[in-house]
Amino acid sequence: MTVDPATAEPAASQAEAPPRRGLVALLVLDGGLCALLSVFFLGVYIAGVPFPVTIILAGAANLLLVMAVRAETGSMRTATLPLLAWVVVFLVCLVGGPGGDQLVLGDWRTLLLPIAALAPAGGYLFSARIKEITQAGAGAGQAPPAGPLPGPRP
Repeated sequence: MTVDPATAEPAASQAEAPPRRGLVALLVLDGGLCALLSVFFLGVYIAGVPFPVTIILAGAANLLLVMAVRAETGSMRTATLPLLAWVVVFLVCLVGGPGGDQLVLGDWRTLLLPIAALAPAGGYLFSARIKEITQAGAGAGQAPPAGPLPGPRP
């Protein structure tokens, strides 16, 4: 059977397609991997000077992961999953291993890592949520009347 493209119903758009769970799971796993690599390379020195480039890279990676999950699912709640994975892996890295081994250093870089890694993605989620709230508030309000307002006339 041949269908005329002019009269056929449009195919489901990309926005209406269900999210790919495997892709979302991979992005969440990447959030945990980002935390692990950030901790592993936190103690990098270049020419005897601490060079914690992973702090900046972790912030950029988390922001991109959150944006990708939100674009895939459209859900703010699901978009926080890469950040949750990052926090869980970071907290596991804080716990000492067998024999008292620790992955995380006890200095300023350890304090700066979670702040700088989570702040960009948190700011993005905050601004996106505020945008959703203001759009919902504007859509819920009634449109102004088209004609003259009722009331006493001068």
